[in-house]
Amino acid sequence: MYTIQYIGLVIVVGLMIYTYLHYKKKRFELSDLMAWEIFFIILLIIILAPVRISMEIKKILGLGRGLDALFATMIGLSYLILFKLYLDIDRIEREITELTRNFSIRLKEIEDKINEKKIEKN
Repeated sequence: MYTIQYIGLVIVVGLMIYTYLHYKKKRFELSDLMAWEIFFIILLIIILAPVRISMEIKKILGLGRGLDALFATMIGLSYLILFKLYLDIDRIEREITELTRNFSIRLKEIEDKINEKKIEKN
């Protein structure tokens, strides 16, 4: 095992513990915890056998070198994560818009009722 693999192991195990602690503090849902832990386990497998895995990916994708195949796969996974983030941000933006709209409508109704009562008193 190379030094970079030891460093990678320490970092990934640290991230796994950090993610678990976030879950314990209720900052993550169980589905998020499971998704991240699966991702970290995949990273651990890649760290433990990078050459063998890159050669297998190379054979599957038909690329020239194993490292190129690993980079291509990681770039593809990065785009998938970006797409998921985009979808989550878009959903949150729509929820905030709907919440703001409902709040404004309720506020306007309350203002109208207050104005009606003022008019009735006069």
